[in-house]
Amino acid sequence: MAAETRTGGSAENRDGLKSGFRKLWHTFNGDSRYRDLSLSFFTYVMILLVVGLVMMSSASYAWAYSEFGDGLHYAVSQGRNAIIGFLMMLFFMNMDYHNFKKIRIPFIKRINIPGLLFFIVGVLLVAVILIGNDEGGSMGAKRWITIGPFDLQPSEVAKFSLIIYFAYNMEQDGRRMNRFGVGIVKYVALLGIYVVLIALEKHISGIMLITCIAVAMILCGGANIRQFLLLGAGSIAAAVGYIILQFNKEGSYVQARIMSWRHPFDDLLGDTWQTANSLIAIGSGGLFGLGLGNSRQKYLYLPETKNDFVFPIVCEELGFVGAFAIIIVFFLLVIEGYSIAARSRDRFGMLIAVGITTQIGIQTVLNLAVVSNLIPNTGISLPFFSYGGTALIMQLVEMGIMLNISQQRYVPPRRDEEIDPPLPPPARIRSGSGKEKKSSGFKWYRSLEKGAKTCRK
Repeated sequence: MAAETRTGGSAENRDGLKSGFRKLWHTFNGDSRYRDLSLSFFTYVMILLVVGLVMMSSASYAWAYSEFGDGLHYAVSQGRNAIIGFLMMLFFMNMDYHNFKKIRIPFIKRINIPGLLFFIVGVLLVAVILIGNDEGGSMGAKRWITIGPFDLQPSEVAKFSLIIYFAYNMEQDGRRMNRFGVGIVKYVALLGIYVVLIALEKHISGIMLITCIAVAMILCGGANIRQFLLLGAGSIAAAVGYIILQFNKEGSYVQARIMSWRHPFDDLLGDTWQTANSLIAIGSGGLFGLGLGNSRQKYLYLPETKNDFVFPIVCEELGFVGAFAIIIVFFLLVIEGYSIAARSRDRFGMLIAVGITTQIGIQTVLNLAVVSNLIPNTGISLPFFSYGGTALIMQLVEMGIMLNISQQRYVPPRRDEEIDPPLPPPARIRSGSGKEKKSSGFKWYRSLEKGAKTCRK
């Protein structure tokens, strides 16, 4: 009898444990299991990740051998980061993105994940100014925090933090976003916190990126367009005035960058060395390129081939055809990203998708513009191609969230006829005068039909 009791008790415990795991998985997975993810978006991500790893390995070989005696040093490190990022992408692809706003911090019920993440990243941005280092070729600017064997770049995490925090707050603000004090002043002030801290790192490209992300989200979040354009016009005018003032100041940093941009071959052994060799690499590729691994400019002629200037090596080795194919994949990724945003089931998912897609799109455009000398050199990396552990891992995390949003896309309801065929019309009885009159069941039919439509709504 005792044995039977123990057996029954253990079975109940197992059933309870299974039930608990099922509930936990349901909370984690949410409604993702009911939809199919965007296979096209996943395919674009994998193409860019694989091709990016191959090209970064080729572009960094000479510099890695010169610095470490191992030509594959950067390739191995980036491959390790890619594996970590891919696993995290799979995790977030299966995690319901609503958990970012549903899960509360124990003992601090008023703070959720977006708020806590925004605060922690702010602390890291302060810490990098105080104790950061310049590892990674930032030319003296402090952008990294060394934690054991890892280097963390807080400005990369700041992009993700800003997207999640803005999306959550904009959903909460709802229709109030149309008010100047809420839709513009509030979010410009929040953006200003990160902008000031990143400016102290001397990270101009980071400021440009995070500002573009915020602008796209504010516009899509429901801010008053007229008020926003007036504020934006004033900000642009102030920025242009500052640039003109700095350009006219002899020996200023802005003047040197603009002069290098306007005359890229005037100071080949000085300020224009990098830009000039970038243009030479792009032009040397021709239509079909010199072949994978056959670049000449990567042999210590072009600096930062592993990072900001990896794309000129792509052009040199794969030619116009290969480089254009990669640009097309980036374009398709951005188009599909905005499509996911448009089909999102709620405002929170839509704003997250807009922020992430804008980040990838703007960062790609700015990098290509810099390496081709369309704009002055600002030092901005190319997503999935440039070397950097924090950047690659965060980009793959964002891709996982995009894939999860795509699984929970909005499905418009079908027409009433497709959901529930209408009841047959009531029989009509001819009176002696030949006129049709409705049967006694007509009122019942109309009430039933009205009730069915109400239930479907």
